[in-house]
Amino acid sequence: MNSTSEDRWRDLRPDPDSDTPLYLQLARKLAHAIHENRWNPGEALPSERVLSEALGVSRITSRKAIALLVEQGLIRRTQGAGSFITPRYEDPLSRLSSFSEMLRRRGFTPSSKWISRVVEPANRDEVIQLGLSPAAAVARLRRLRLADGIVMAVENSTFPASLIPDPMAVGDSLYSFLDQRGLSIVRALQHFRAVNANEEIAQQMGIATHDALLLITRVGYTADQRAIELTDTYCRNDYYDFVAELRK
Repeated sequence: MNSTSEDRWRDLRPDPDSDTPLYLQLARKLAHAIHENRWNPGEALPSERVLSEALGVSRITSRKAIALLVEQGLIRRTQGAGSFITPRYEDPLSRLSSFSEMLRRRGFTPSSKWISRVVEPANRDEVIQLGLSPAAAVARLRRLRLADGIVMAVENSTFPASLIPDPMAVGDSLYSFLDQRGLSIVRALQHFRAVNANEEIAQQMGIATHDALLLITRVGYTADQRAIELTDTYCRNDYYDFVAELRK
């Protein structure tokens, strides 16, 4: 690595005195650097050996950190060639808006029905995506999203419990609740994939088990670039359509 690359990697060095495992620290720091465009799409990463030497960590730590980011789709591995930053294609005309705002623009009357609002221990994915300690608790908010009284989606949202210690206090608008507490979501990354409805979700949405759904996984960030929201939304594909304008 040249001196510039060395400085860039040295900024990722984990804190050995932190209670958070070194590989989680490294994964989070690298993910943040990727989102901040400090690495170019398609750029190659140093080998595990070089990375370990630059950061003063074991090769196992480097390997586990890279593996987590491969799971999240931020890094891709090519057999015989190494690891690379995954190219990201973002629509610059996209607008961050709430479910309710989107429905109102389409002429629907939005509403919600809470299924559950609880505080529970964070699972592995939540620890990684929200940058939590392994022993942290989260507020889990599960609700139905309706348009003109018809269930359009099942939404599961997770936030650090330190930010929402009493999830029962959240009213009809989750984002308004966050705005009032200075926790506005100003940026989000969303991933889309097709899934089949399990029995529980099918019953809640009034559709057949195994019907096709669109799953949107959303990570929401505050103005200081903290990831505080992890939301999975299961959408009926007979009501939803998404259009992206691409330009060369």
